[in-house]
Amino acid sequence: MWISTMDRGDSSVRPIATTQGWVSREQVPQENSMNIESIGIIHSPITSPKNAPIQPGGADGLEGRVEIYTRYREGLRDLAGFSHIYLLYQFHLAPRTELTVIPFMDVVKRGVFATRSPLRPNHIGISIVRLMEVRECSLFVADIDIVDQTPLLDIKPYIHAFDHIDKSDSGWMKADNDEIAAKRSDDRFV
Repeated sequence: MWISTMDRGDSSVRPIATTQGWVSREQVPQENSMNIESIGIIHSPITSPKNAPIQPGGADGLEGRVEIYTRYREGLRDLAGFSHIYLLYQFHLAPRTELTVIPFMDVVKRGVFATRSPLRPNHIGISIVRLMEVRECSLFVADIDIVDQTPLLDIKPYIHAFDHIDKSDSGWMKADNDEIAAKRSDDRFV
């Protein structure tokens, strides 16, 4: 079933277009929901989201270990050739969802999708870390900004030819690398 939405004001009564025509939200099956299981656990020296680095740039040299569950071991094949990897993880300590937040590097409320806040609807985080070693079911990493015992959802290699963007705009975010490296989290998202 193809599903699209059309904004007609109040989202609680917004109809949905399907291949069978327009229907109310209550008539749409929940086939678009999904269950995601963790593939491992992230271990780091960061024991709390308070006073933690807010991005990997503030975690320079901080080392951790990513433990992959044995049943996913075969998926680690060929990963050792990459210098950096993306870790996708669950913000398991996020206590709520908010659609507008004041980000760490700002004083103005922003839409959550224009921030890196953990208070997003699906509580999914992403970090780029330096991959130092792959051993058995463990990835030894550096520059990690993730709280200890965080559930790991996925791993992807950083590929410069795919991921590097020469000309990009960071929207409202104007801080430089030194400001980002020095910034630590507070209690606004806990």
